Amino acid sequence: MDLYLIHQPFGDVHGSWRAMEELYREGKVRAIGVINFHEDRLIDLIIHNDVVPAVNQVETLPFNQQIESAKFMKENNVHIQSWAPFAEGENNLYQNELLVSIAEKYNKSVAQVVLRWLTQREVVVIPKSVRKERIIENLNIFDFELNQEVMESITTLDTKQSLFFLHRDPEIVKWISTLKLDI
Repeated sequence: MDLYLIHQPFGDVHGSWRAMEELYREGKVRAIGVINFHEDRLIDLIIHNDVVPAVNQVETLPFNQQIESAKFMKENNVHIQSWAPFAEGENNLYQNELLVSIAEKYNKSVAQVVLRWLTQREVVVIPKSVRKERIIENLNIFDFELNQEVMESITTLDTKQSLFFLHRDPEIVKWISTLKLDI
């Protein structure tokens, strides 16, 4: 397995992490990481275990840019990885005036602009698509570069809030804890 992740910072995280460290040491997985860990949970995991997570997959998109979290992760040798880079279409991402104007300027799609913006920020992206033409489009982001002015203009879209739900809300934690996730 290439990458094995703990999906949420709830439950017996340290026990799970230690089991994953063992799989990592045995060579059964190439890398281990986490999803949705805020800085306090991430540093707790780093301090009390041997292997630093390779990635922390967090909601990272134009409307929730995770700028401070990305700095923290970089300082602690954890790669930031984006889930939902297209905001699942929320906030009219594909019709956003700024993103549309940038896409037109570069003769690219809004999706390509978002992926390029994340890539230039050194955010690992894994965009979801089931359509062959979209997958090809998503890969076609290495023939252009956004200039600094454009990169800075996209920062104006940051609301610093999740478009989905707050992982620190006790009601959300209860709800997530009831889900049975198939692996």
